[in-house]
Amino acid sequence: MCGTLDYLAPEKVENRDHVHAVDNWTLGILCYEFLYGNPLFEAESQKDTFKRIVKINLSFPPQPNVSAEARNLISQLLVKDPSKRLSLLRG
Repeated sequence: MCGTLDYLAPEKVENRDHVHAVDNWTLGILCYEFLYGNPLFEAESQKDTFKRIVKINLSFPPQPNVSAEARNLISQLLVKDPSKRLSLLRG
């Protein structure tokens, strides 16, 4: 498996087939890290990081103050089901 552990989409962690939606997941992770300054799913071990990714317990700390629009974008990108994840493709 390749990639930064914290950025792997659930379908990659679970060794399922994946499509372009994994990139949208990674964009959501990057947005979160840029705005909040820390990794969302990082844990002490690889196993625990993977558990957090698959569980997706998404929460937004009160500080720093991040707009509702930014939180909404992140929430739409970090959806476990890739078919329901926000798509950046024009249709």
